[in-house]
Formats: sequence, C-alpha cells, structure tokens
Amino acid sequence: IDYSFSEMISTEVQDLFIIDKNSGEVRTNGQLDFEEVQSYDLEIEARDKGTPPLSGHCSVVLEVLDVND
Repeated sequence: IDYSFSEMISTEVQDLFIIDKNSGEVRTNGQLDFEEVQSYDLEIEARDKGTPPLSGHCSVVLEVLDVND
C-alpha cells in the first residue's frame, strides 16, 4: 500500500508535512505557528498495487498547541 496526500490539499500545506509512502507516518517538515493556523485537516489516500488499484481515504486532524505562552 502506498500512502500520499490527497490532491485536495494545497501545496503550501503539503510543504509543511511529510508522509512516509510506505508506512503512512506523517511528520512535520517546517515551522508550525499557532498564531497563523490552529489546526490542519489532512486528507490521506491509501492505494494498493493491484490491477486495477483500489484506494481508500481518511482525514487526519492536527491541532497546533501554543507552547510559547
């Protein structure tokens, strides 16, 4: 199974996160600022390698905490 961000997610948001193609693990790739965005809604797609390939989708909600205050 290959994991990826849905095409619905903007490139700006995709640049902030990395998704491991094999495991689906999501990590940050940039600075997240609570004052700018308090949460992100990431649409993830999982696609198998069958013929034809089948896919499933899920939504991952990430909440940013303001740890500086």
